[in-house]
Amino acid sequence: MRALAELFGCEPSEEAVFAHRRATDPDAYAATLLRATGTEWLLIDDGFPAPGEGVAWEAMGDLAGCRSAPVMRIERVGEEGLAAGDELDALRERVRDAVAAARASGFVGLKTVAAYRSGLDVQPPDAAAADAVLADAPRRLAGKALLEVLLDDALAANAATGEPLPVQVHCGFGDSDLFLPRADPTLLGPLIERYATTPFVLLHCYPFVRQAGWLAHVYGNVFLDVSLTIPHVWRHAEMVREALELAPASKLLYASDAARTPELYFLAARGWRAALAEVLAEALEPEEAEAAARRILRGNAIALYGLDRR
Repeated sequence: MRALAELFGCEPSEEAVFAHRRATDPDAYAATLLRATGTEWLLIDDGFPAPGEGVAWEAMGDLAGCRSAPVMRIERVGEEGLAAGDELDALRERVRDAVAAARASGFVGLKTVAAYRSGLDVQPPDAAAADAVLADAPRRLAGKALLEVLLDDALAANAATGEPLPVQVHCGFGDSDLFLPRADPTLLGPLIERYATTPFVLLHCYPFVRQAGWLAHVYGNVFLDVSLTIPHVWRHAEMVREALELAPASKLLYASDAARTPELYFLAARGWRAALAEVLAEALEPEEAEAAARRILRGNAIALYGLDRR
């Protein structure tokens, strides 16, 4: 509340901040928070909130005064097929075609929320079991066998392009419908090895930050962030320390995971900068610390997602 009050120029109390929020045009309020982050690029998951329920990624860029691009949520594509009544072959073709055309359609990455649906212990695809799940006419892509078939199709189609897009994977904590032990990123080892040319970006990671850092240490195609962890977890600097215990600075990416609540964009950026200033200053000489911070806050993502070519 104190940080928000300082930005808005009001009294540092919940009541004053809320009164300012209520009295301000929503777009102007969001734009103030977004532009205070100094963001150059917004990469936005196209599956949450559900299409039509939130601000489109193009409009988010306008509010933030920066460039923006979408990330394709694989489950969103699959659920469009479920809604259309696709049989398994048609559903699989829908996912493969969408992923194969993703880069040409302007997407800069893919994302899966398998951790929410059936867990990260992703098994090799079983088409017969997937067909059995589909026979129940589900509306949500949650059946493990069906999700695993479509996820494998998506990853295979992505790899077949020869220049696979980075694949973001929700790991660790989230909403109450997630079973936390199944969201441990170390469960992804076999999948990471099966698609060794595909960059995987482990998102959030708490309380498995050290495990995610280990994966980024041992696999050349694994990266991580501690979005959502920052700003929600109290000890911001400790989360960055845990991430960098094994992972090099070249593997850590800034992100906020902000959604629905514009304050989170500002608070995440503020928390990340403070945490990096503390941790990197302890570990490196001043010029090295500044260079590492610039990579984490900007350079790593620019390179990984090919944003310097757009």
